[in-house]
Amino acid sequence: MLFNFDMIQATYARIPARVAVARKQLGRPLTLAEKILYSHLIDGAENRTYKRGADFAEFHPDRVAMQDATAQMALLQFTTAGKSRVAVPSSVHCDHLIIAREGVEKDLPRAKEESKEVYDFLQSVSAKYGIDCWLPGAGIIHQVVLENYAFPGGMMIGTDSHTVNAGGLGMLAIGVGGADAVDAMVGLPWELKYPKMIGVKLTGKLQGFATAKDIILKLAGILTVKGGTNAIIEYFGEGARSLSATGKATIANMGAEVGATCSTFSYDDSMSRYLRATGRADVADAADKIAADLKADPEVEAEPEKYFDRVVEIDLNTLIPHYNGPFSPDRAFAVTDMAESLKATETKPESTPVVSAALIGSCTNSSYEDLYMAANMIKQALAKGLSPKCPLLINPGSEQVRYTAERDGLIDLFKQFGATIMTNACGPCIGRWDRAGADKKELNTIVHSFNRNFAKRADGNPNTHAFVASPLMAVIAALSGDIRFNPMTDTLVNNEGK
Repeated sequence: MLFNFDMIQATYARIPARVAVARKQLGRPLTLAEKILYSHLIDGAENRTYKRGADFAEFHPDRVAMQDATAQMALLQFTTAGKSRVAVPSSVHCDHLIIAREGVEKDLPRAKEESKEVYDFLQSVSAKYGIDCWLPGAGIIHQVVLENYAFPGGMMIGTDSHTVNAGGLGMLAIGVGGADAVDAMVGLPWELKYPKMIGVKLTGKLQGFATAKDIILKLAGILTVKGGTNAIIEYFGEGARSLSATGKATIANMGAEVGATCSTFSYDDSMSRYLRATGRADVADAADKIAADLKADPEVEAEPEKYFDRVVEIDLNTLIPHYNGPFSPDRAFAVTDMAESLKATETKPESTPVVSAALIGSCTNSSYEDLYMAANMIKQALAKGLSPKCPLLINPGSEQVRYTAERDGLIDLFKQFGATIMTNACGPCIGRWDRAGADKKELNTIVHSFNRNFAKRADGNPNTHAFVASPLMAVIAALSGDIRFNPMTDTLVNNEGK
């Protein structure tokens, strides 16, 4: 059992009493974020109130997660602490150092050789101090955490900004520096400025080509890259409950792009199903017993303006697909507005709309659900005699995702479409894309399901205009070859001219 069930049981045993104390201290109903924060305060600190955005508080997180690029210094520092084991369950994930070039068959063996010294060090230190170590090819840190470690009501810190992904399973998961991770691993309190609260009410249900990714793309346009600073974003409403756990994780993941401390969702049936589907029925059963304390109080959802510092409402019934970009993840445009949006960045009108590559993956959108969604669209395209207009690259989020996709025929379908299957790793999302011809610095446009799109981010080319979209829209961009294409109204011509 990879997850530490004893730790989870201890956390769940503490939560109801701590929530009762917090409700008494504050004299009002509580948001989910407040319940988790008060449940993880160091002993004695729960007997006071904290001013949002002003006071500092000390916490004991349940878990620590580290990716290989940042884990090196953190673990070197930990080895000097004189400890025989880490004080809290911790894990290391080797996902950041793998260069995406030709595909998994060649890229993964090359990475294992080029970074052998790093991997050997991380594996040996992890074995010595009781840390789980996920070797190269196992998957992207945040997808692996979601599948194996995240649990509703927990608090986790991680040495990567997209640690916040675990909010999709109702955690408060926060990205920190290596020194903060070491503090937690040696058992010291972890300090955080008590955050403000932003409530996002989701009504209705996603329709047509809209996906969970489009929710956070639209919200990024509303909040901007600074709108969530020093705040926790908490999603609620019927629309939130209609989303899958991996869809929730996609939304929580990109909370980092609006500057949020983290994002979270109340515990619901979709989280329970995901826990059971990933071999954690014991966690789901334990969460069910204290379910009322793993979600916001009913009064909060009924009158959110009373309990959040800001409330944003998004109607999923009317939401349509978005492309966010280029150069900033908060430049949000509905697909219907793309032609107009390009005028601000269009230095070569004849080439800017043309898609040169489409990419699916990253910790934001590499779950089985994401690959299944993309494969379903590709299956329909192949049946209609359609071919891609540009290369399609796919990074599965984990070996579990890749294996399941292969078992169900998705990988074969992708290959039939001409897609390249990359390593289960971050790859192009973090700039580890050794893209042929990028050194020429030619103007071009790419569409990807990642989270960031700053200049040079993916391929090192300052003239690559990158647009963030859902996996579904990435496939559609590959099929049409034009980001102005609107799948709700426009048509494609197949290989027979039909």
